[in-house]
Amino acid sequence: MGEALLAGLIESKWAEPEDMSVIEPDENRLKELQAKYKETIISAELFESTHFLLAVKPQTIPVICSKLNKIKPKLVISIAAGVTTKSIESYLPVETSVVRVMPNTPAMIGEGMAAIASGSHASKEDLDWTSSILSSVGEVVIVEESMLDAVTGLSGSGPAYLFFLAEAMIAAGVENGLDPSVADLLTRQTLLGASSLLSKSGVTPSELRASVTSPNGTTAAAIGYLEKEKFVTIMSAAIAEATQRSKELGS
Repeated sequence: MGEALLAGLIESKWAEPEDMSVIEPDENRLKELQAKYKETIISAELFESTHFLLAVKPQTIPVICSKLNKIKPKLVISIAAGVTTKSIESYLPVETSVVRVMPNTPAMIGEGMAAIASGSHASKEDLDWTSSILSSVGEVVIVEESMLDAVTGLSGSGPAYLFFLAEAMIAAGVENGLDPSVADLLTRQTLLGASSLLSKSGVTPSELRASVTSPNGTTAAAIGYLEKEKFVTIMSAAIAEATQRSKELGS
């Protein structure tokens, strides 16, 4: 996710590549990023700055914040799933503002979706600055922090649901006789076109589905089977599982 944001920020020209810096302690990953983003400063060592974005695993937050404590940054933005602003604030100087973000990987192509929530010390300026980063790579919504676990379950993990659907569609196309490359292209463009239509039409998903579901037709047969197999219930349960896991990561 950290690389997705870096790539998106460079692509959108939010800042010049040389004006952003990345800290990567893993040697192999460090070399990979240095080769890929030659104009950006990428180092294994922590350096002084006023603003930091933490794109790390939840369990590493305490260690990183203990190091940041010495620098006393003005603003710390975290995309670590489940870790509350209160928890992050407890590791940092009292004057440090904390904003928690749940983005998703389409930020890499400027089509991300991010929700942001303010910590107890964060100002409107801090939220605006954070929003400027995320809005340069997609859409942004401000929510209460209590809603971020649900955001994680829906949009944070959401791209994987679509990719899983794509895998299944391609496999089904091959099983029904299509060449793998044809099944792949049909799936990619169908999902792209349908997603774009959903985004731009202003019509509800239910209305769009109804418009392509003729009575007793092929789509009706497929939708009928999905309803019989409780597709909506399965999706609801899956998102609930992701939401619960986000809560567990923050406990």
